[in-house]
This record gives sequence, C-alpha cells and structure tokens, in this order.
Amino acid sequence: MHIPDGFINLATSAGAGVTAAGGLGAVLHRVRTTLSERQIPLAGLAAAFIFVVQMLNFPVAAGTSGHLLGGALVAILLGPWVGAIVISVVLLLQALLFADGGISALGLNVVNMALIGVFVAWLVFRLLTALLPKTGAVLVGAAAVASWVSVVAASGGFVLEYAWGGTGNAPVSTVFAAMVGVHALIGIGEGLITASVLAAVLAVRPDLVYGARLLGVRRAVAVRADRRATATFVLAGIAAALLLVVVVAPHASSAPDGLERVASDHGFAWTGQASAAAGSPLAHYSVAGVPDAGVGTILAGAIGLVLTFAVGALVLHISARRGASRSTDDAVHR
Repeated sequence: MHIPDGFINLATSAGAGVTAAGGLGAVLHRVRTTLSERQIPLAGLAAAFIFVVQMLNFPVAAGTSGHLLGGALVAILLGPWVGAIVISVVLLLQALLFADGGISALGLNVVNMALIGVFVAWLVFRLLTALLPKTGAVLVGAAAVASWVSVVAASGGFVLEYAWGGTGNAPVSTVFAAMVGVHALIGIGEGLITASVLAAVLAVRPDLVYGARLLGVRRAVAVRADRRATATFVLAGIAAALLLVVVVAPHASSAPDGLERVASDHGFAWTGQASAAAGSPLAHYSVAGVPDAGVGTILAGAIGLVLTFAVGALVLHISARRGASRSTDDAVHR
C-alpha cells in the first residue's frame, strides 16, 4: 500500500510529512526513556524481516495482490513506540533506494503504516487482551484480529488523504468502498502471517515478545535468557529472512497491490509519477546490470535485509545513548 508520488497533491503530502515528523519525534522521545539494550538487535531484526516480507506479495483476488504491512507484528513484538520507528526505517529505505513509495509521499506512507497501522493495532490488541484470559493462544488470536483492523485502518488513512488532496477524479465514496474492500481481504493474509510469526516466537523465546511480558503471560515472565541466547535468536531470524529472499521472493505475485488495483480500476493511476529514486541501482527490487530478474531480486533483497537491519539497530542505538545521556545530565543537575 505504498503511495507513489502524484496520487496526493503536494500540499497534503507536505502536511502529512509534518504530521509524520511530529509523530516520530514524540515516539523517539518516548523510546529514549523506555528502550532496553536487548531491544536494539531485535529492532534491527524486525526491520529486516518486515522489509523482506513486504517483498513477498501474495494473491488475494483475481489480478490483485497484497503484502504484509507489519504494524501489529512489530507493535506486539517490540511495543508500539519501537515498532513505529522500525516501520518508518523500512519505508525510508524503500523510498530512497528501491523506488517503492514516492519520496514526496513518504510522510503519507509513514502516517498510514507506521503511525496509524502500528498504534491502531496496539489499541485493538490491548482492548482484546484486557477482556480475555492472559494466555499465549489468546495473545496470538488478538494479534490476528488487530492485524486485520490495522490494515483496514491504514487504507482508511489513504482515503482521508485522497479526500483532502487526491489528484484523481474518482468520488471519495467509491475510493473508500474499493480500498476498504480489497484491504479487508489483504488483512486476512496479514492476520495469518502475524499470528504464525508470533506463535513461532512464543514457542521458542516468549520473553522477547513485548506484549506477552506486558500482559504477564506466564512463560514470557518465567524465561530469562542471556545475551548469547538473544544473539543466537537474532542470527536465526536473519537466516530465516534470507531464506525467504532466496526461495520465495523471486516467485512473489507480480499482480498490482490493493492500492494500485484501486487506482487502475477507478481511473487515477495516471496521476502517479515516477519516483525520483527510479534511477537507483536497486530500484524496483532489482540490481542494475544483473540480467537475470530472479537473481537481481535475490541480491536486492539481501542488500535490503542488511541495510534495514543495520539502520534499524543504529537508530535505536543512538536513541538509547541519547536517553542515557539525558538521564545522566538530569542526575548531575539534581
């Protein structure tokens, strides 16, 4: 659901950019006061995994595909504050290096996927788990439902942006019905993927699931593993993501995703503009100079995996250091 340049006018895109910057500023401020050291490599792993899985478009209807947005997954694994940063890092690198999502539309995409997607998922998850027993099975089920709602909510974000500044002529009511309809289907896939990943992590390292620890799920509270065990988990996660790049990414659906299909069906696809990053050697998840499309996809995915891991971990590392420095300064001046 990456919005390209041109679908939304520059004034609305700029407003979304300001909103995204303000929202992420608040998120970073909160992260500096709550971040734990072991979340840093986990955030890098989450960024790499989300990047990879977003390459794996799956068919949802005739001629339409979807991919994981990841808002619920990162919110429940890492907490909504860290999760919003992780999704933003992925979106930034996708826009700048892979020409996926417009550069002028980056603020729009951050608002929809990193802010609306993450925090709506977290609110739904917390509401459901407040009403139900605190067990691993309930956590996984609540995550699936929260994933579905977050995808539909993110698509609603686009509809609002289209209503304010859409450059097409399709009626807002038509765009609303089409976007919500197709993303309700994509949300089913999102829910299944999120539930599967969370169930796998809960089975081996429940203590790493923020939502489980917060809710006091028994196994998550009982397990306390050392840094070596966490490092092993991160390396295993990277290996699994790389396996997806090699085995699955070259065979992902090439059908247009939900937003592209809606734009095509309702006559505003022509308003989209080529990204300024279209000349990047990694544009469109290929590698310039590599003639074989499958090999190019694998190489681009592997490069993106490494970059998103490094940038995600680095951003959280810098945030942690600033938080520690501020705490030290406060203590000195008391």
